[in-house]
Amino acid sequence: MSFKPLGQLASQLKNTPILFIGGKGGVGKTTTAATLAVRFASQGQGTLLISTDPAHSLGDIFSAKLGHSKTALHKYLDVIELNPDIIIDQHFAQVERTISGYTNPEMMPKIQAHLKLSKSAPGAQEAAMLESICKHLVEAIEAGYEHVIFDTAPTGHTLRLLVLPEMMEAWTDGLLTQQRRQAKLKSAADHLGSATSKSQLANPFDKAGKPDRWQQAVEVLTKRKRLFSQAGSLLHDKAKTAVVLVMTADTLPIEETRRATEQLTSAQLRPAAIVVNQLIRPKQSDDFWQQRATRQQKLLGDIEQIFKSYPLYEIYLQQTDIRGFAALEAMTNPE
Repeated sequence: MSFKPLGQLASQLKNTPILFIGGKGGVGKTTTAATLAVRFASQGQGTLLISTDPAHSLGDIFSAKLGHSKTALHKYLDVIELNPDIIIDQHFAQVERTISGYTNPEMMPKIQAHLKLSKSAPGAQEAAMLESICKHLVEAIEAGYEHVIFDTAPTGHTLRLLVLPEMMEAWTDGLLTQQRRQAKLKSAADHLGSATSKSQLANPFDKAGKPDRWQQAVEVLTKRKRLFSQAGSLLHDKAKTAVVLVMTADTLPIEETRRATEQLTSAQLRPAAIVVNQLIRPKQSDDFWQQRATRQQKLLGDIEQIFKSYPLYEIYLQQTDIRGFAALEAMTNPE
């Protein structure tokens, strides 16, 4: 079998600053992400590990209380568990502030009621999470982290997160176009009503010296577009971003991983490696485990054939749960 130990995956990715660890639920994404983060941190590389999966388990793995804010677990390792509820509340609070800047105050109660309902609309949480991920990604790179590792939700969610920046940027472009069109109409109406001079029309401040509400809205959208553009550029730079898929040697994870490689490749985000978790030794003394080992060996042959163009890495099933910095560090030590 041509499977390599996990320590070699860390070596392969040592110069890649942005890593997304994805895969089917329950295959060991969080353990893999945490192991890589600990390996980089122990080598003195500043690392930020971020969980985007609502079913957080990073805190359990590190035996530490983590939250939505950054927690330092090591001189070179910071960890964040993004809270979707906090993110969506912050997202809609920003939307409300932007709208209130140029909306008739009498309309705000109805708008607030609509925004409250929109929080539970399909895709709302995902869009808010995407914006938060983009923000953390861009800020982390600007802050000088050598690695930013995302422990993501199951495969389908990861795929959407990775291909949405372009869609969100285009959507924001549409909003900007509409915003500018309305601003021009408003300026024209003001000009006709009060014979305002061209110089005044170009002034982003109103008569009281306060920033023009329409201009403020445009600035918010422009900033948002810039964020998605920066994140999109980082995600599609093969020298800066790598996707690692984690799976187990079972039929369903194999099929899901195969589909994920196809979808990611079509989105110009070809996976850098595949990790196969929960392996057992080929020779077992117990009949039950020997049958499982024999079946797994056949599936490993299938994995080698299906994913022959990808580097393959192995994680063997452990006797005890992997908990704490030392246990994670041991996962990448040469055997």
